[in-house]
Amino acid sequence: MVRKTPKYTLHDGFRMPHGFPAEGFRSVSSYAARPGDLFISTYPKSGTTWMQHIVWLILHRGEPLPAKRKMTEAIPHLEEVGADFVSALPAPRVIKTHLPFAMTPYHEAARYIYVIRNPFDCAVSFFHHTRGFVRHYDFAQGTFADYFECFVAGDVDFGDYFGNVLSWFVRRADANMLFLSYEEMKAEPAAAVVRVGDFLGLELGACVHDAQVLARIVEHSSFDAMAKDQGRWSSARPAEMPPFVRKGEVGDWRNHFSAEQTRRLLKRFAESPQARALQALWPELLQEAEQFAL
Repeated sequence: MVRKTPKYTLHDGFRMPHGFPAEGFRSVSSYAARPGDLFISTYPKSGTTWMQHIVWLILHRGEPLPAKRKMTEAIPHLEEVGADFVSALPAPRVIKTHLPFAMTPYHEAARYIYVIRNPFDCAVSFFHHTRGFVRHYDFAQGTFADYFECFVAGDVDFGDYFGNVLSWFVRRADANMLFLSYEEMKAEPAAAVVRVGDFLGLELGACVHDAQVLARIVEHSSFDAMAKDQGRWSSARPAEMPPFVRKGEVGDWRNHFSAEQTRRLLKRFAESPQARALQALWPELLQEAEQFAL
């Protein structure tokens, strides 16, 4: 059976969305991380836009992004816009990346927030994301079965899910690292905001301990708030395609996975380094997946 696969661009052997400039990607190694830089790192579709909003709101005491400004300009994607663009940002620079740890510019006095999402929901969200960006992927007619084969093999943009998340997971206890799961952010959004604020420190994040400011941050970073104006978070997508901010649910994987696909992804999970520690993030989900796979 011939399966449709998304279109990617290889930059030095690393898969990127088709159309991402090679010079932006290659310039990453020339960006010297500086004290005070804050990197928001995720595997794609793991809560990146959500964390960008939370950080922006904390730094601006709960005031949302101005109407005419885009998040892609305020907190740019390093491997897309390139080192020169990021270097020109005023301090404190907040930088988005989907790169594994070894490829991310590092400084011991910079800060790093990594958001991890369970691979089942991540795969589903990444599938809809890929379908929707027709110009980047040419995958509008692709099915989840098509995409799953790429995802489970690690043959997608920004590389293998397990390789990416594990490269950051082993650094989770570092003093300049904050490691959060998407699922805990969904369960207790206010507590997640406080953790981010405390991580940023008194000078930048103390406002999270003001009840009114905290309430504004939670409100303006909610799914409903982010979904109101899709065009500000991402380039245009065809009207018939899923929106960039689509569902934000935990458990949507049940509506897409077959029992066989579930077994195969569970196998990848079990065979990955640090499997037990990583599985401890989602014990109930994995138990449900194991039952679903029977």
